[in-house]
Amino acid sequence: MHATASIYGFLAVGGMLAVTPGPNMVYVMSRSIAQGRRAGLISLAGVMLGYLFYMFGAAFGITALFLSVPFAGSLLGAGGAAYLFYLAWQAVKPGGRSPLEVRELPREQPRRLFAMGAATSLLNPKLAMIFLSLLPQFIDYQNGSVLRQSLVLGSSLIVAFASVNGFVAICSGGMATFLANRPGLLLAQRWTMGVVLFALGAHMSMDALRLAGIH
Repeated sequence: MHATASIYGFLAVGGMLAVTPGPNMVYVMSRSIAQGRRAGLISLAGVMLGYLFYMFGAAFGITALFLSVPFAGSLLGAGGAAYLFYLAWQAVKPGGRSPLEVRELPREQPRRLFAMGAATSLLNPKLAMIFLSLLPQFIDYQNGSVLRQSLVLGSSLIVAFASVNGFVAICSGGMATFLANRPGLLLAQRWTMGVVLFALGAHMSMDALRLAGIH
């Protein structure tokens, strides 16, 4: 795959996942709604540590080691699909709540907000799926340094994720206030998110089956 096409293709797929609510986005959003924009941005700074950890881990060989295990790619893909199905169910299940609903959270100091953001990011299976499984598929091993390509792709994705989550941190408080007395819109948001997550999970399941040689 041509290097430029690799970047565009990777960003297209990663961008779809970046705008899909996951643990990092929900954490940043909830802190911004409950404690203000500053708290949301501090939380995002902690989340960035997880991005950097997975990017450098993938770039320096964790990916090659992990994918050397038979069926590791298909197993990781199946795990990622199961996680997306779980998020879809959480979005549409009876009694479920939209991440944009205002809720009471204890106020935390900046240091703890940062630490909680880092922990949420490091334990996020969505990031592991992207950096340990998705990124290597867009590297052209015949086109120069694999390390350089990994860092370029990973850095581009980090910018996309940080931009989306930064927008969430700044704007989610206002959106939550707007939607507070509009339960119909909150329900529509939940179902839209659930359908998108389910579709992504189904697509990932098919990819995992193809990797395992099951047709």
